[in-house]
Amino acid sequence: MKKKSGLFALLICFMLLLAACGGNKTSGGSEEKGLIGVAMPTKSSQRWVDDGNNMVKQLKELGYKTDLQYAEDDVDKQIEQIENMIVKGAEILVVASIDGTALTNVLEKAAEQDIQVIAYDRLIMGTENVSYYATFDNFQVGVLQANYIEEALKLSEEAGPFNIELFAGSPDDNNANFFWDGAISVLQPHIDSGKLVIQSGQTSFEQGATMRWDGNLAKSRMENILSKSYSNGETVDAVLSPYDGISRGVIQALKGVGYGSGDLPLPIITGQDAESASVKSMIAGEQTQTVFKDTRDLAAVVVDMIQSIQKGEEAEVNDTETYDNGKKVVPSYLVEPVSVDINNYKEKLIDSEYYTEDELK
Repeated sequence: MKKKSGLFALLICFMLLLAACGGNKTSGGSEEKGLIGVAMPTKSSQRWVDDGNNMVKQLKELGYKTDLQYAEDDVDKQIEQIENMIVKGAEILVVASIDGTALTNVLEKAAEQDIQVIAYDRLIMGTENVSYYATFDNFQVGVLQANYIEEALKLSEEAGPFNIELFAGSPDDNNANFFWDGAISVLQPHIDSGKLVIQSGQTSFEQGATMRWDGNLAKSRMENILSKSYSNGETVDAVLSPYDGISRGVIQALKGVGYGSGDLPLPIITGQDAESASVKSMIAGEQTQTVFKDTRDLAAVVVDMIQSIQKGEEAEVNDTETYDNGKKVVPSYLVEPVSVDINNYKEKLIDSEYYTEDELK
């Protein structure tokens, strides 16, 4: 009897040991790892929602805990959220900044706790406390947009002149400069030759900038341009827009004065992020082009960086020269963007399962 009791006790101990070993497993069977803080700028843009969801999904599948926060374009709120992540014990911070110049102090607090920081798709400026930068090739985004305008207007063949108006992104987002510079590198020779004419005279980044990428601000600016510079019978042939939300605002302004009806077609209008509302607009014959940046691929890059940091290894990068934040050149990984229009959206967006057909109806 005592022998059986001893065997029973041994069996119980063995079962408890197994339970203890299994206690650090997630439902997917992978080991539970540390907390990763993910700070996103806003839910008002679909792409940031997709970014956050894709990253959290991939991290959780690997056993990480996550704290995903959106600051709704409120800089102070984002700083507070990052501070809370530090207090909660986040081991790594992934930050898509609202204002890339405003995070120096809070990232100093992170550094004091040996928390490494990955800048996500927006370079964080003016601090040494950024380990890596994961982004798309932002200069190439602008090149793709300008190349599309160049080809659609057949600038290498047609004499012109063609009227174009230029919109830029938010001046507090370093990416906006790369988008602009990429586009202007293609368009400037045509502007210099007189084949492209900017009737508004607004030719600089500062004049074209759209604070916080706000579509309503873009709409108002386009309305002003149309009333002041196109009331003499001139028509707009193309609009360089760096982002889908800006594009939709521009389209509203253009439709408000009759573009897209009768014998006044909408101009060529570029965009970025392949937001569903803009893809639907493209299908409807309004917005002409967008640049697709697959957030699943960018999330995968960040997850790989996190894995490397956790192992004490150097993360894989493919650019160690371009992204100088004023304090250091931040090692970066650039993902290639893709130009999308009515001719290839099914292949790039539906066949890749980024969207379903129903989502674009």
